Order: sequence, then C-alpha cells, then structure tokens
Amino acid sequence: MLNVNDSRVKEILKKYEPIWALDHALALMGWDLETYMPRSGVEYRGFATSQLMLMRQKLMLELEGLVNSVDEGGLNDYEKGIIRVLRHELKFYTKIPPSLIEELSKTTTKASVVWREAKAKADFNMFKPHLGKIIELTRQVADKLGYSGHPYNALLDLYEENLTVNDLDPLFNRLVGGIRQLMNRIDRGVYPIKHELEETKYNVDEMRIINEEVAFNVLGMPRERFRIDTSAHPFTVGVAPGDVRITTRYEGVDFKATLFSVIHESGHALYELQIDESLAYTPLARGASTGFHESQSRFMENVVGRSRYFVRLIYPILKSRLSILGKFNEDDVYGYFNVVRPSLIRVDADEVTYNLHIAVRYELEKKILEGSMEVGDLPEAWNTLMENYLGVRPRNDSEGVLQDIHWSQGSIGYFPTYTLGNVIAAIILSRIEKELDFRNLVEHGHLDPIKDWLRDRIHKWGAVYEPKELLRRSLNEGYNPEHLLNYLESKYVKQTY
Repeated sequence: MLNVNDSRVKEILKKYEPIWALDHALALMGWDLETYMPRSGVEYRGFATSQLMLMRQKLMLELEGLVNSVDEGGLNDYEKGIIRVLRHELKFYTKIPPSLIEELSKTTTKASVVWREAKAKADFNMFKPHLGKIIELTRQVADKLGYSGHPYNALLDLYEENLTVNDLDPLFNRLVGGIRQLMNRIDRGVYPIKHELEETKYNVDEMRIINEEVAFNVLGMPRERFRIDTSAHPFTVGVAPGDVRITTRYEGVDFKATLFSVIHESGHALYELQIDESLAYTPLARGASTGFHESQSRFMENVVGRSRYFVRLIYPILKSRLSILGKFNEDDVYGYFNVVRPSLIRVDADEVTYNLHIAVRYELEKKILEGSMEVGDLPEAWNTLMENYLGVRPRNDSEGVLQDIHWSQGSIGYFPTYTLGNVIAAIILSRIEKELDFRNLVEHGHLDPIKDWLRDRIHKWGAVYEPKELLRRSLNEGYNPEHLLNYLESKYVKQTY
C-alpha cells in the first residue's frame, strides 16, 4: 500500500526509523509503568523516560531542514501525508521554546499533586493558583504556535488537526439543544434511571473469564497480537503492528464497567491492529487523530456493545459465567447496560448525556482562554452550566470543577475530541447500515464484515489523511451532529437498537 518514490521522502523515512524505535520503547515503558512495574521504580522510570523524550526531540529537530525542503508538488498522497504529519509535529518543537516547555512541565507536575489533594478536600481554592499559572502558560503556548481567530484554535489543533471553534460552536449548539429535548422523550420502561445491578457486587475471577471470552471469542481479537491486563485506569497502547495491549480494571461492583472498558479499549486496539502494515516504521503508522481514535472505541462500546443485538449475542455467556445474574433476564441486562440519567460525573455518564458534560468543558475552556472569564469564576460557572444543561448541580468542587485530571496536566483542548468521537461513530453507523446487514451480523456474532469495513474505510489509512479529509473521503461527511441525534432518538425513543 505505501508508495514512496521521492528520494527526499525516502531519506526522511530512513532518518525517522530511530524515532520510531524510541516511540516503541516509550510505549512499552509506559505500559509497564501502569501494569507490572514495582512502585519503587517510578523515579528511575521517570528519568529514563525524560531522557528518551529528549533524544526523540533532538532527532526530530534534525529532520526539520530536510522536511521543510520538500516541495509537496508532485508528491503522492502517502508522501504528502508523511510531510504533513512531520511538519505538524515539528511545529510544536520549533515554535515553543524549551524554557516554556520546562516551565509548563514543572507547573503541571506540581499541579497534578495539588489537584489530587484539592479534589479529596473539595477545595478549589487550593488548586486555583496552580490552574491560573497553567492557563497563563497555555496562552503563551497558543501565542507561540500562532492561530487565526480564537486562541483556542491553536490548542485544538494539537489534538485534532485543523479543528477550530468554527467547527465546534455549531456542533455543540445543535447537540445541547437536541439532547436536552431528547431526554424528555426517553422510554423509561426500557431505559431506566437506575438499576439494581449497578450496586451489585460481582466475582472478579468470573469477570476475568468473561472479559477474555468477549474479547477473543466474540470480538475476535487476535491472541497472537493482542493482550489484556489490569491497571488503575483502562488504556490502550499500540507498541507495534504485531503488539497491541489494553487494560481494564476490576472494582468489584457494577460489572458493566469492566466489561465495557474491555469493549471500548478493544475498539482502540482494533484501529491500531488494522493500520496497514506497510506503514510500519513511518510517521503514518498511527490513527488519523484523537477524535477518530475515540470514534472507534465509542463505536464498539456504544453502537455495537450496548445494542440489543449484542446483548442478545453475549447474554448466554454472561448467564452461564456470572453467578449474580440468576434472576436477571436478557431485557434486564439490556436495560442495565443502557441506564440513562443526568449525573454529575463525566466518566459515569451514559451515551445520551455524555456530550453535555463535554459541552460544559468546551464552553469554559474557550472563555478562560479568551480572557472573558477569570479562573476564580470557574466553580460557579461550572455549576451553572451543569444545572442548565443537565438539570443537576454539584454539591461541592469535587463533584464539579475538580473532577477531571486534564487541566492539572495542561491538557486544554482535549475534551472536544470525545464528542467528535461520538459524532464520527454515529456517521459510521449511518454509512455501514447502507452497505451491510449490521444488526443481523452483530446478533449472530459475525463481526468480521464490520471489522473489514472499518479497516477499508478508516483503519488501513493510518495518518495518510488529516481527519477532515479522511472524513470526507471515506464517509462523505463533515462534523455533522445530526447522525448522532438520529441514532440516539432511534434507540432511546423508537427502540430500534
């Protein structure tokens, strides 16, 4: 598939191989840090990681002159993709001075520690000066990167290439209004506000067996290229085309949490596994964007995993393996998987209300960056938006403005990619149903045609095309929220999924 003819691009790819090797090592070290590394090794791992990151930056900067010397005229799509991806990454390395990177790193390292304590005490004032410093430094990053229009655009572009507030404003305006209207029409006989199984303890050993069976036997994840481990926070890491790993966690109550972590992360893993192997060792051997990656996990978790057809498929497995399901039938499990209620905590939100949580964060990040809101105003602004959008009001800062770790890490501009993932997942469903008997395939466990469709339309291309271009080429769409609203109404009002 990869077609590189230009001699300069060939030279770039040769020089990129050590960078790929460093990324390979860093991915494996990061996985080990979260899974099996002894706790006393943290300091040493931190030093080693920072040294490898510095080596990577040095090698990237050595590519700058060669990359910038390439005229894209006459290049094919793969060659253009290589140059585009490298220029996008070099933009940060070359425009942000090391002193600013160092100051931001020191500030976020300390802020993350303070955030944990502030969250535990539900005291935003403890965190406020640190967040204020992060916002100040982040504005400097935006200024150094440069932007057209809103300063938020510079940060959005770090996570989703060429994403702007002009893309997001109409998207969130439509979703907020549409979802709030939809919430009043949900069939509560099918989709309850709460379910007994949410508070029911489960046997962890039983769930380990179920998770393995669902991942390998139902989803068809390849045993020779994929593994599941346990960590505090579920994640996926693509170490190499033949080595993709996910984790889940076992909290001992509410078994759907660990099950859907496996299904969600398997969606991410499938993307990594189905990138065309000819792209290995190149800058193209990655997902098109954060939003596109999230679309694959949301598609598997929500569109496939929470569907009535998937429940019908896996209910016999759950019934035979999970001792707590004695009195619960298939409809009970479907309702449990699809509980819908306005909640305070984003990570616990259902697929109907989830994007309202993201809309809150989007509005606040935009205002704080443009300077129309002070950091000290965030708790009250947060609470007001939660009440306006979801009809619930946090009782304290821990339930409100302090609930996410992202701001303490300086990850401003990341939240909207979660909603983009949901939007793209719904677009995929609208297209795939025109070409495949999607529901029948899911119900009978014939997932290979679905995975092949995703591979051919999205996965195999890696980062050859920027996200907007891939969306247009493969799905003939832009960031259109109507497909998501149609899906939610079809499922939660008309009961077709």
